[in-house]
Amino acid sequence: MASRLIQKQSAASFAARPLCFRNTGYFQVLGTGAKLAARRQIANASQRAYISSASSKESTTGGGVSWRSRRWQRIAAAAAVSLGIGAYTVYNFDTAYLVATSMHRSSIAAKATFKVAWDYYRNFPDLPDEGDENTSPEERQRILKARSAVHLRAAEVVKQALMKNGGIYIKLGQHLSAMQYVLPAEWCLTMQALQDKNTASSVEEVDLVIQKDLGQSISELFSEFDPEPIGVASLAQVHRAVLRSDGQEVAVKVQHPMVRTYSDIDIATVSVMLEFVHSVFPQFQFMWLGTEMRESLPRELDFRTDKSNAEQVEWNFSTHANIPLTVPRMLQATERVLVMEFVRGQRCDDLDYLRKHEISPASVSREIGRVFAEMIFVDGFLHCDPHPGNLFVRPRDPVETTHGYNFDLVLLDHGLYRRLPSRFRYEYAEMWRALMRGDKERIVYWSRKLSGTDLYNLFSTILTGQTWETIESKSLTAATGPAQLDFSSMRAKQPDLLRQITEVLASVPPVLRLVLKTNDLLRMIDQKLFADQPPSVQQHAQMLSWLRTSHYCLVAIRDARASDISHSQSRRGVVQTSTRITRLLANWFSFWLHDSALSIYSAMLYLSMASTRLAFLWTRIFGF
Repeated sequence: MASRLIQKQSAASFAARPLCFRNTGYFQVLGTGAKLAARRQIANASQRAYISSASSKESTTGGGVSWRSRRWQRIAAAAAVSLGIGAYTVYNFDTAYLVATSMHRSSIAAKATFKVAWDYYRNFPDLPDEGDENTSPEERQRILKARSAVHLRAAEVVKQALMKNGGIYIKLGQHLSAMQYVLPAEWCLTMQALQDKNTASSVEEVDLVIQKDLGQSISELFSEFDPEPIGVASLAQVHRAVLRSDGQEVAVKVQHPMVRTYSDIDIATVSVMLEFVHSVFPQFQFMWLGTEMRESLPRELDFRTDKSNAEQVEWNFSTHANIPLTVPRMLQATERVLVMEFVRGQRCDDLDYLRKHEISPASVSREIGRVFAEMIFVDGFLHCDPHPGNLFVRPRDPVETTHGYNFDLVLLDHGLYRRLPSRFRYEYAEMWRALMRGDKERIVYWSRKLSGTDLYNLFSTILTGQTWETIESKSLTAATGPAQLDFSSMRAKQPDLLRQITEVLASVPPVLRLVLKTNDLLRMIDQKLFADQPPSVQQHAQMLSWLRTSHYCLVAIRDARASDISHSQSRRGVVQTSTRITRLLANWFSFWLHDSALSIYSAMLYLSMASTRLAFLWTRIFGF
């Protein structure tokens, strides 16, 4: 049956051929050119037959679809798909907007990263070693100027990108501005502008956040609400208000609406960009910045953490009546809104404000140092973002205070804290004690314990901000010691310094990096507080800072050893108890002996600094 069907189909196809090609023998003897012509004739004939058949079908039945109809069908289908996509976008507007905006923000960061990487790759000249005989001083200066120009261009490109994206990117720029021991001066100075370049959210946006988090509008919660924020940070802004319930004046901290929305994609983008730069420049090992942001930002974005941290630090200092520290009382907190006591004051580095209220910059510096030394060495609960915008000074009447000063230090922004383990505090204190003594053997030992590297001299330089020569010569606590180290000059002399610094920072524990950042911010505050003082006064202030640190190191070491002694023996016999008490007394006596020597030396430095300041004032007033 199948064979008959095939034969009928073959006969039908043969009958459909033109007459000139029905003779199979004739077709086989044609040449190659004739074959091609024959094939073309077959194709043309088939096309004519198809068109004739279609035309006759349309003309006889009136059915079928013309090519114009098919075109309009395709247009209608495309329009339907477009309308569907548009309807989905409208219905899911938030998701579509988030995706588009996130891509735009990522593209800004990527563009800046590629532009900076290309500039460094093409235009950043290598710097020969200091003793290179083939490089003249003029050539060396030309190379340094060229490198500085690239630094400035790159820093400006990154700053503009961070300002465009705002939010977390501004936070990153503020962090970079404090890394003076790593980044060139051009970068740090450029990024410092971001401290005051935050964009405020509108009152309408603030009202929406408050309504969503507190369940009531601004007008329902507050009888007064200042529409102009008194402070704008990278993650939030603060408004002065008055509670409608009891008339109390408060400060209302409100998170920028879109910061939390973009946080994950921004952190991921920063991490990818850091990895890209590292792939181009292997010596660039700052991937830990992305890790640190992933760990820190979720805490900072939850204002309930602010409230608990503020209450903890207030409790820690409740027994220190001689320290003029004030923490605003926290009244109410949600994830994005924090209502707290309103405290008036001004930035701690505002010298005009301090002079106006007759507040001593030296006293402010000393008390800031005491506060953070207590946090690091005693309490182990550290505020890791002490820039001047988070440390205010409030004038007080000394008669009304328990500490006897004419000012209070107001500590703000409690989102970024770290707990320092007791073992870390002990090792950190031992490291500082070795640095004060200039004991190289102990410095090498404790540096390796803390940093995990053998670059003890560089780690010591980062920790103290002084040259290794100064540390090794035991000059940290000597009044004749040098001024603070200029890392830019060190980088000019040691081209490999950046690689070594990044190696140290990549190897140290995350908590130590935050302690180093805190130290740098405190040093920057000190520099501003003593900016109008003669070098000798600045030097005395630095020495007093070292001595204060030494005191708290002794306290930390005393407490750690006392804890070890108390837990060293499990048996509670008379002999063991007597031995334990003897060791504890010896530990306390050793602390008292060393601390008394520090106190005497500090008193001598205070007298010397006072006489130097008086001589300086005498010269400025009388001119001789």
